Order: sequence, then C-alpha cells, then structure tokens
Amino acid sequence: MKNKTNIIFYIISALLIGIVAATIFMPAIKIEHPERFNKLPLFNAILNGLSAISLLISYSYIKKGNKKEHVRFIFLSLLFTFLFLISYLFYHFIHTPTKFGGNGTIKAIYLFILLTHIILAAGMIPLIMFTLKNAFQKKWVQHKKLARFTFPIWLYVSLTGVLVYLLNLFNGAY
Repeated sequence: MKNKTNIIFYIISALLIGIVAATIFMPAIKIEHPERFNKLPLFNAILNGLSAISLLISYSYIKKGNKKEHVRFIFLSLLFTFLFLISYLFYHFIHTPTKFGGNGTIKAIYLFILLTHIILAAGMIPLIMFTLKNAFQKKWVQHKKLARFTFPIWLYVSLTGVLVYLLNLFNGAY
C-alpha cells in the first residue's frame, strides 16, 4: 500500500508540474472578452499572500504545541494554494506569457526570483503531498523532518509569488 500511495503521489505531482509547464509553451486559448480576467494576476498575488500568512500562523501554532490550530491553518494555506493553482492555470491558458517591462539590474533580480520561484514551486508539490501523507498516517517523526523542508520552500514560493506580481506591476507588465 505504501509504494502504491507514493507512486500515485509522484504521478499527481508530475501531472500538475506538466500542466503548469504546458501553460508556458501552449498558445493561449481564444475566448470571448479575455480582458474580463485581467485582474486574475492580482487575485493570484492575494491568494499567495494569504497562503503565506496562513503558513506563518500555522507555524506559530505548532511552535506553541497547538496541533488543532496548526492543522486548521495548514488546510487554509492548502486551500489558498489550490485556488491559486486553478486561477493561475486558467489565466495562463487564456493569456500569453507576461513580458517583464524592466531592464538592467531589476530585470536580473526579477529573473532570479522568478527562476527560483518556478523551480521551488515545482518541487513544492510532492513535498506538500508527502508531508501531509506522513501527518495523516501519524508518522510524526517523518512528518516533522519533511516539514522542515516543506515549510520554508512553501513560504518562499508564496512570498515570491507576491513579489513577482509586484515587480511585474511596477515595471509595466500589467
């Protein structure tokens, strides 16, 4: 059963990463009035911000030993992350990739943040799944070990998601 669950999690992770990658290479799907969805990048940044806040609150609760509230805020962060993913995919299926408007140093900083954000976001999917699996199976030692990697990566991805939006906003991409 253990190996079956792991294989399923790896397949789900690969599919999600593949779908996200497809948004980069696929042409935008033509829909009527795509401008109706121009506020989705802002909505996505808000979802990322809410995910980060929920993660920090969840972390503070587990440090205080309050597992019940920790779990509540982890699931809230999961909800925000899941809603972000759905909204992100929808937006990128109907819009061409965003072109960053800045130059020079700010562009180099932006590209570094974006690259690390993308790579860690892809790695975050299986990390979250296996961290949750260990919690559901009450394997607390393994859960805690994996959460020490999952938490900072998830937090970084959520925060840099907001930062990528703001850098795009202030450099004319939106």
